[in-house]
Amino acid sequence: MFSTILILVIVVSLLFEFINGFHDTANAIATSVYTRALTAKQAILLAAIMNFCGALVSEKVAMTISTGLVDIQLKQYVILSALIAAIIWNLITWWKGIPSSSSHALIGGLIGATIVYTWSFEHIVWSGVLEKVVIPLFTSPIIGFICGFFFMKLIFIAFAGWSQGKVNKLFLKLQIFSAALIAYSHGNNDAQKTMGIMTLALITGGVLESGSGIPLWIKVACAVTMATGTSIGGWKIMKTMGGGVTKLQPASGFAAQTGAALVIESMSFFGAPVSTTHVITTAIMGAGSVKRLSAVKWAIAESIVTAWVITLPITMCLGGIAAFIIGRLIMFL
Repeated sequence: MFSTILILVIVVSLLFEFINGFHDTANAIATSVYTRALTAKQAILLAAIMNFCGALVSEKVAMTISTGLVDIQLKQYVILSALIAAIIWNLITWWKGIPSSSSHALIGGLIGATIVYTWSFEHIVWSGVLEKVVIPLFTSPIIGFICGFFFMKLIFIAFAGWSQGKVNKLFLKLQIFSAALIAYSHGNNDAQKTMGIMTLALITGGVLESGSGIPLWIKVACAVTMATGTSIGGWKIMKTMGGGVTKLQPASGFAAQTGAALVIESMSFFGAPVSTTHVITTAIMGAGSVKRLSAVKWAIAESIVTAWVITLPITMCLGGIAAFIIGRLIMFL
């Protein structure tokens, strides 16, 4: 049976997915819009469609979230607290125009809420957190930088004899495909976090048995919600991603998107919930630094990296506070 609190968790999960859509849309489409390969409307429509397709493909990341981070059956309000923490952080960073990770916001909220609920660190699967969260948190941006640099270097070598105008014309077209690929990979990885949380809620609510997989209706609901959020767009973050980190050309935009998409797809294959934001940002830095390191605005990059580092601890605190307050309210009701 679907209790009132379970229905509330599902509704808030979809709200998080919607916010995730417009918060992280910029990651997929900013470079294409900035280089004018696509208009904003075209890019948003493309991202919405590819986010939807990607969200339906796999469930490895969702299973990591639903079964690989905590080893205790949580109450619904604990999951609700994790979602509230992630939503608060997403809205703050969106308002400030700072690209941050919705993935790590949600995971941080879940860890913090679980710790306060159990008043213990023992029920966090720290090996899962280390292998599936912390290690990818640090390695995926580094790999993203390397891939962006590598693809841009290849382009310089392969098209050395071409005029700038001819190169721009070619890569303006190719960027449509790279934008589609990064949007697809975003849906394949990011949408699954909410699927995992909703599945975890159904398991703890006794509606679903552990290990039974992700129900189709959850996949469709998350895919549709993310695509809807994507259609809104994240203009403030898009400005930072598209031109704030480095000046992008069509070729460097293509290199960054392609390199980032390959990294995200690889991580999704292993069930690791990585941040699209982290990977695409460092891929942009890598592509931009091929000509010269000074082409990257390292001061802006530093503020972005700072946001990455503090996301997990801040959302752990927010999740813990939310779980404490909601838990006390429930006791008095």
